[in-house]
Amino acid sequence: MINGEIVTKYGVSSLKLNALYVILNKEDTFVYYYIFILGECKLKANIKEIFENWNETLIWSCLQGIMGEIYINSAEDAAMAILGDFVFYAGNPSEELIRFKPESCRQSFIIMVPQNEIWAELIEKCYMDKAKKVTRYAIKKERDVFDILKLEQAVLDIPKGYELKMLQEQEYNMCRNNSWANDLVSQYKDYDTYKELGLGVVVLKDGELVAGASSYSTYKEGIEIEIDTRKDHRRKGLAYACGAKLILECLKNGLYPSWDAQNKWSVALAEKLGYHFSHEYTSYEIIGY
Repeated sequence: MINGEIVTKYGVSSLKLNALYVILNKEDTFVYYYIFILGECKLKANIKEIFENWNETLIWSCLQGIMGEIYINSAEDAAMAILGDFVFYAGNPSEELIRFKPESCRQSFIIMVPQNEIWAELIEKCYMDKAKKVTRYAIKKERDVFDILKLEQAVLDIPKGYELKMLQEQEYNMCRNNSWANDLVSQYKDYDTYKELGLGVVVLKDGELVAGASSYSTYKEGIEIEIDTRKDHRRKGLAYACGAKLILECLKNGLYPSWDAQNKWSVALAEKLGYHFSHEYTSYEIIGY
């Protein structure tokens, strides 16, 4: 139990267990997943229902036990899924969860995504001027919409002098050592983990890392895409070439390349690559989490 039974990890230790699975997560701490005999406890099913119809791969990563964590409130009617810089709140709005910060979360910045307006009001109430309300842009998850020939041409059209290659151990370390590129690999604690779960491509200029497209996170059916370009190499089509190459690699490996846009520029790039815009949604950037 955590904080006097206010919040617990996915599962409650006082309930009768049928099986216990221990999965090592990115921080080398243990996330416990409890499976209960049907009729004795419906907690796991309830958590899935709480996040039902939320078409978000970071939540799926947590539910599938691949990366991230899920916490529930003491009433077991609300849950939060946290992965990297994102936390999603669902179920019966709970101030307990809004105010709770997991021990494994060490950063002071996080993006909170509320399931509805009541959750949003709680975030504003709890964090006040620390909470910056922003609009993000959901992109449709559609298979068989990509123009393979167009994407292959985008890869071939990379500007002269730039080298596009797969993200391997040397490139992983480059990303780790460059703050602007860290999110390309930040959710994978080492290269072995990235090699097992991740997928990415980078652009080099004279041996230096200048752009990349990679998995921000991984779920069973695919990845969530992250694209970054060094400031002095932007507006040269590198993000487009990287994105095209990563999508092609995903399709070749039977993975879906999911995309979520922080801004309208990202929406435009996604549409150029073959995606379609879905809808706007509200999130909160918390500084001083």
